[in-house]
Amino acid sequence: MVKYGLDYTRCRWILPLLLGIGVIFGIIALAGRGWLESQTLPYMHQASLWESCKRSEQGGEWTCESLMGYAWGRAAAATYLVGFILLVICFALAIIAFAIDTLRFNFIRGIGGLLFVAAVFSIMGLVIYPVKFSTEIDMTGINMFSWAYGFGWTTAIMEICLGFFFCCLPNYEDQILGNVKPTYFYSSP
Repeated sequence: MVKYGLDYTRCRWILPLLLGIGVIFGIIALAGRGWLESQTLPYMHQASLWESCKRSEQGGEWTCESLMGYAWGRAAAATYLVGFILLVICFALAIIAFAIDTLRFNFIRGIGGLLFVAAVFSIMGLVIYPVKFSTEIDMTGINMFSWAYGFGWTTAIMEICLGFFFCCLPNYEDQILGNVKPTYFYSSP
């Protein structure tokens, strides 16, 4: 990618591909039931972004309560969902930006800014959820924030990193497009 720049056809799609992976991780976080799970026996608690489920004994029936009845549950879900929707918009814009033969670097910088906004919304939802969940939901035993919550944080971290990538990419426009003569540090005698 460094040698050929983004004009090299196989390397051109790396950033949209990474955004697509971030979208997949976001879907897993939104749909996953493993935001919070019991860590030790008896496994009595399991929660997602949308609901909290408990059971009274091992092998018993799960009884679920919607977290949308709580203001913080709606706030956590809404802010994470807004961040995810912005990520999907950035993915679509990146596909459009990199599909055009001549890259629009100001357009790419805008995608980076939008990714930072998406990261802020995602992080707000990811912070509201554990703080309010652990104070307002009655939990027994040892519980841990689990795999789906981890996918949510992975999505937020990818949004930040890709935001830097998209914002810094236009600074190297001439090098990427091959408009700069190479500088050699070796001089012949």
